[in-house]
Amino acid sequence: MRVFHVNSKFTELEALPESLPAQGYLWIAISRRQFEVNLALLQPLLIAWTGGPLVDLHISDLLNNQLPSHFDYTSWYDLLVFRRLAAGAGTSALFLDEQQGSLSSAQQALQSIDTSPVGFAIFDRVLISVHPVDCQVHEFFIGRLTQMSQSSGEGRAEARSEGRGASSRLPTSPDDQMLRMVNHIVDGYLELRRLLTRQLGYLQHELLSPRGTFRSWQVLLDSRNTLHALEDICEDQRSAVQEWIDTFEEWPATTDKRVVRERELLRVRSRDVLEHIERVLQHVRRLESSAETAVQMHFSAQSHRTNAIMRTLTVLTAVFLPLNLITGIFGMNFDALPLIHSTTGVWVAFGIMLAVGLGLGAFFWRKRYLGSTH
Repeated sequence: MRVFHVNSKFTELEALPESLPAQGYLWIAISRRQFEVNLALLQPLLIAWTGGPLVDLHISDLLNNQLPSHFDYTSWYDLLVFRRLAAGAGTSALFLDEQQGSLSSAQQALQSIDTSPVGFAIFDRVLISVHPVDCQVHEFFIGRLTQMSQSSGEGRAEARSEGRGASSRLPTSPDDQMLRMVNHIVDGYLELRRLLTRQLGYLQHELLSPRGTFRSWQVLLDSRNTLHALEDICEDQRSAVQEWIDTFEEWPATTDKRVVRERELLRVRSRDVLEHIERVLQHVRRLESSAETAVQMHFSAQSHRTNAIMRTLTVLTAVFLPLNLITGIFGMNFDALPLIHSTTGVWVAFGIMLAVGLGLGAFFWRKRYLGSTH
């Protein structure tokens, strides 16, 4: 568990304070296990700081590692659970192997996708973020906010926020920081998107290869299941953020220009997060459609190849059928057959058979029953 005071500076505190600082807000970054262990210590402090503790059902949500993304609220805090869309540990090395065409490595990379939830309890002046032990989101923001705090004192703007042109200033409220962290989680999908795109591209190449026999159906099925799971996760994320945006309408009216400006910035950030989720969802659906199309094209190509083989065999049967008829006639056990007693009869019969075969072959060739159909 790490405690930070965010105001004009970003400062890490040694322990939980007895009371809130006069300015700014507190950010408590804590792992799921530590949250469970230190819950008895946090609840009395939350009552002293904010006037109310965390509800038991929300505590269960924050401790649940399988909970989908969702949003809930009380009169004194909001709760947002947001599942990460990120590649798990070891994916980078597997991704390099997958670039070299290793299908087994690609399958392991798909299995290493991490979608653990990150929970946020957002009070007026306190932000509690509950994360998995190996979560890199909190470490990224601790380093980023530290860098922003140092650069803001010197008036420099080189310290950019988490991408997408975000402001370089420190967050002004727990809501602002939560939205920045959620936006970073969504943008973390880009690495996973490249992995899935190359994985499916490799599978599609093998699937449509005219000289190969596709045998990696289990890998393809795992890829499709992964895409379906990601689509469900994105839809849950979109619903959670949309519910968060809907609560803006319930905020009390105010004439304070500073408060109005901060609320408008929150609306802008929330809409930006929702737009990013929509892009992720659209890309997942495009990948699903591409995978379905590749499978359909594979079976269409196999059907076309089978039809071409059957057509060739049928034409050859049609060519040899009259030849078999001729040999069958001359093979009859009759003494009065024409040419049967002639010394040139065999060559005449052979010439007739050759002419019939060549004639039928030329006829079928002109009808494009033989050879390429292109």
